Amino acid sequence: MTPLLKNLKRLPAGTLGLLRYRNLYTIAVIIFLIVFKVFWSPDVLFLVFLTIFAVYGHGKEYIRKFTPFVALLVSYDALRGVVPLISKRVNYTPMINFDKWLFHGHLPVNILQGWLYHGTLHWYDYYFYFVYMLHFLAPFIIAALIWKYRPGRYWQFAAALLTLSYAAFITYIIFPAAPPWMASDAHLIPKITKLSSQIWWAWGVRSVPTIYASFNPNPVAAVPSLHAAYPMLDLLFVHKFFGRKAAIPFAIYPISVWIGVVYLGEHYVFDVLMGILYAVGTFYATEFVIAKGWHRPIAHRVRSFSPPWTKPKRIPVSAVSPESLT
Repeated sequence: MTPLLKNLKRLPAGTLGLLRYRNLYTIAVIIFLIVFKVFWSPDVLFLVFLTIFAVYGHGKEYIRKFTPFVALLVSYDALRGVVPLISKRVNYTPMINFDKWLFHGHLPVNILQGWLYHGTLHWYDYYFYFVYMLHFLAPFIIAALIWKYRPGRYWQFAAALLTLSYAAFITYIIFPAAPPWMASDAHLIPKITKLSSQIWWAWGVRSVPTIYASFNPNPVAAVPSLHAAYPMLDLLFVHKFFGRKAAIPFAIYPISVWIGVVYLGEHYVFDVLMGILYAVGTFYATEFVIAKGWHRPIAHRVRSFSPPWTKPKRIPVSAVSPESLT
């Protein structure tokens, strides 16, 4: 008999049934997210992950850890919509000129769509859009894994993701940049198709009533590309905490996103490179802060935003009787 079977036989009666129920529930939730085709916004994911962690008995701890993280992430998304109201000037040509310089007078978005898109959608269109849609889901999964296996560094990942988001937000105010599909509509580059919209309707993605759905989008938030930056940040943390063996296969995800956002007409190569640069800079900035110990007072303040009823109760020493210690 294998050690695993021996350990399973030692479990109390009913434990295997409970484990089976929990695992089935988790699988059912994942199937629901895929089949029902709900847009994976931060508030939707927060509730979905809450139900999963609650089933496993960690709901209160999940709320305590993820509430500040999600609240600040949602606040960033709420602020994005004000950028077009603040900055009226939109930059079109710097990204175009860079891509043409890098690719000898050609634009990668036109090259990719010329190779791959001929008026109808194929399996790779859905693949690129699927990885594009993992924008919020992937960081949630990475955050949960770090919390599970490297709990002392959970706040580093949360702080890095939020710092990256707000650094991009400030850039959007200073440098509003049009994506390729907008430049195409303005006849500044050869005609391209905004494939993300076509795939959205063809795939039947649903928008459910959520807080996120009430926010105004920012169409000129192209530089840096957060769709390129988030996967790069995920990759850096996967490599740091789970090693090269995990990072090498995981790298398929960011590489697919980087190619996909250009092919779909959402970003130039310039946007992608800037997103990668922002992610690397944010990662090493948090590493520096951790090394200096400057994170401790900040982490304490962030944790104070957690709902009071989720915080562990502390029993005064005076309330403990000597008999209870024997």
